[in-house]
Amino acid sequence: MSYASAAALQAAVYQQLTGDSTLAALVGGAIYDALPQGPLPATYVTLGPEESQDRSDGTGAGARHDFTVSVVTDGTGFQAAKAVAGAVSDALAGADLALARGRLAALTFRRARARREGTGQLRRIDLTFRARVEDTP
Repeated sequence: MSYASAAALQAAVYQQLTGDSTLAALVGGAIYDALPQGPLPATYVTLGPEESQDRSDGTGAGARHDFTVSVVTDGTGFQAAKAVAGAVSDALAGADLALARGRLAALTFRRARARREGTGQLRRIDLTFRARVEDTP
């Protein structure tokens, strides 16, 4: 197994999201790897948890990464959050990301979960994607 391409994958995902014009029209620059200090925008996107498993084979080291991208909003209802989540999905599913280390073999949408958080004032959609990365040091 190799986890060595994980940072490169995360950087490429972040770059893909921040460079997407449709997503930018919906949330501006409110796309975060780590939440900033202070008040947050009404709607934002953040990179979330990741799980990785060995997918090495006879040709070399590799890993499967299941990672989450979350959409959070204090807007009424889920309509706005779903529009942003759709833009995230469009930007990532099937994208051919260039990694600083390794090679992306596949990137697919796996699932989404929409729910209210806290006292019900926040809406959150967690989208899970699966990336297969081949390590090429």
